[in-house]
Amino acid sequence: MYRFLTSIALCAILCALPTDGKAPDKPLALADPFIFYHNGLYYAYGTGGSGGFDVYSSRNLGKWQLCPHKALSKDDSYGEKWFWAPEVYQNPDNGKFYLFYSAEEHICVAVSDSPEGPFRQDIQEPMFEEKAIDSSLFIDTDGKAYLYFVRFTGGNVIWCAELTDDWMHIHPETLKECISAELPWERKMARVAEGPTVLKKDGTYYLIYSANHFQSQDYGVGYATADSPEGGWVKNADPILCKPSNGLKGTGHGSVFKDRKGNMHYVFHSHKDEENVNPRILHIADITISDGHIVIDTSSIFTPAVRR
Repeated sequence: MYRFLTSIALCAILCALPTDGKAPDKPLALADPFIFYHNGLYYAYGTGGSGGFDVYSSRNLGKWQLCPHKALSKDDSYGEKWFWAPEVYQNPDNGKFYLFYSAEEHICVAVSDSPEGPFRQDIQEPMFEEKAIDSSLFIDTDGKAYLYFVRFTGGNVIWCAELTDDWMHIHPETLKECISAELPWERKMARVAEGPTVLKKDGTYYLIYSANHFQSQDYGVGYATADSPEGGWVKNADPILCKPSNGLKGTGHGSVFKDRKGNMHYVFHSHKDEENVNPRILHIADITISDGHIVIDTSSIFTPAVRR
């Protein structure tokens, strides 16, 4: 069967096999996952734990190691609880790393000299006062930076706004609504559109998002296209990831990253199993954009492990 597996998926399987008679390593339990590649290492962040965010590192995507300190501690940030959906980006203007995240249902950003952290907020306050979650950065080819996030405007609705030059706040006058849950597959449980990621290829903008309540086994991934980073967004009619044939349930809230060879992958979470939502488990799949369509190759899905 191995000839049907991608090289990364095969590496992940082999890395997870026990070689000394011990039980295999545990799967990486992170919800709302994000992977960032820098200087030969992959870094994984996500919702999980308490009091901030852990960070894991890997050289091969198959086996991960918990870093010795938190990427972000609540002592260095806004908020005391509900630390959700971290994403990390390097600012090309100053070389520093920015961690966008939610705490107590407010969007925040912290800064570090390393993708491992520790990230800190010099001024411990949200980027704006309104409640919001699930922030994701997109930098257009002209250098303009946009933040996509969820506002609670008639359910969980994805909006975007231009960022200030220092990436610390939004320009509120540029707020634009992007995606709300309206299609039948998006409304199996609650009115939720969340977990945005924006890409651009050949002049077309792609907004990947998740819909349904995360506790639903029908939680899934869809996408929409537009000619502008602000929309108007035209949805693909069907989800591109939802209850794949390998038995995973509650698949969604992921992000796109490139490996060291430049190949694109989608990292996402699923429910722990058929009966339990948490702890949610991280998975990786190949993703492609061709002829204006996004495809997640569900046959390539693999589950990384944490080194014991």
